[in-house]
Amino acid sequence: MTHPLLTQDHIDAYARDGVVLVKGLFKDQVEQLRAGVARNMAEPGPYAAENLKEGEGGRFFDDYCNWTRIPEFEAAIKASPAAAVAAELMGSRTVQMFHDHVLVKEPGTSKPTPWHQDAPYYFVEGDQTVSFWSPLDPVRQASLRCVAGSHLWEKPVLPTRWLAETSFYPDDDTYMPVPDPDAEGMDVREYAMEPGDAVAFNYKTLHGARGNDSGSRRRAFSLRLLGDDARYVERPGPTSPPFPGHEMKPGQRLREDWFPLLLDTAK
Repeated sequence: MTHPLLTQDHIDAYARDGVVLVKGLFKDQVEQLRAGVARNMAEPGPYAAENLKEGEGGRFFDDYCNWTRIPEFEAAIKASPAAAVAAELMGSRTVQMFHDHVLVKEPGTSKPTPWHQDAPYYFVEGDQTVSFWSPLDPVRQASLRCVAGSHLWEKPVLPTRWLAETSFYPDDDTYMPVPDPDAEGMDVREYAMEPGDAVAFNYKTLHGARGNDSGSRRRAFSLRLLGDDARYVERPGPTSPPFPGHEMKPGQRLREDWFPLLLDTAK
């Protein structure tokens, strides 16, 4: 039976396009997540970053892998229907936690989030993956933008460092250069969103976000989840997130003591 937040059209579109809007996924957790973001910004983790160069206006804060130390995040993840919705979108029996990510663009932050795919940064490979990007403020301008069908491209896009704008790995034939979807006429999906809505997209889907030239904050909470076929893979260099000391081997499922199962529909 399809989850009440989904229709078969959502599931078909996710497989075909690698992106779909899920209305109200975190609607009951918005205040909880806002409190978690406030705590995160007041007490940044070791991976926290400020993504603006000198002279660029506004503030673009991001941080990830904090759900185990910020109780509001853990509670919101477990109370939300995200795992059940993820299982249906991925067509997966299991849903495993990967990590959380907070991205905040304060008013007047005109810098866009660069176009990228998440998968090349990660040490995990598989078709059954989903990221949920959920704004905690109404979004009209600073929206997430996804290129439909890009999760099916033959080559991954070369990951880059957002601030330094340098290549993350050696640029060899494994990767394609970062495209310009607007100039190249690609099918870019973006949505007007209310707090708690979520864009669901595959780790291999090319995406970015507009700058925030509005007078309002744009706080976003992202949740990255894994399905049945996700396996550890080695990359040409250090991954992001790095998860030092994980001791996993290529081809293994991610260790469940670090990346717990959120759902197993067979149980």
